[in-house]
Amino acid sequence: MIEISTAEDKEYVCISVGGEVDASSSIQLDTTIQNAVSDGYKKIMIDCSGLNYISSAGLGVFMSYIQELEIKEINMVIFGLQDKVFHVFQILGLDQLLKIVDDEKSAKGLLNVI
Repeated sequence: MIEISTAEDKEYVCISVGGEVDASSSIQLDTTIQNAVSDGYKKIMIDCSGLNYISSAGLGVFMSYIQELEIKEINMVIFGLQDKVFHVFQILGLDQLLKIVDDEKSAKGLLNVI
């Protein structure tokens, strides 16, 4: 399940990811992030507080955007990861390549979004 909510001032977009991200649902995640990038957002928050499981395909989606986000100067922050899901990000070293924080308040602070 992937839901999208946007700030009224269009300063940032928040993508909420819940349930399981596997090979089939990772396509929706990829499309959702790509749409946010294409729409010109410079600040993207990914709310993973409802995410119970992520497959290698789902992780691959995040990995595939690292360079593009850097080139386009887009800040993306992931927040709300459950411990078991965060551990998967750690094993692959993605916690060093992506901005990951505990909660929405921290994510907004990192992006300077009020």
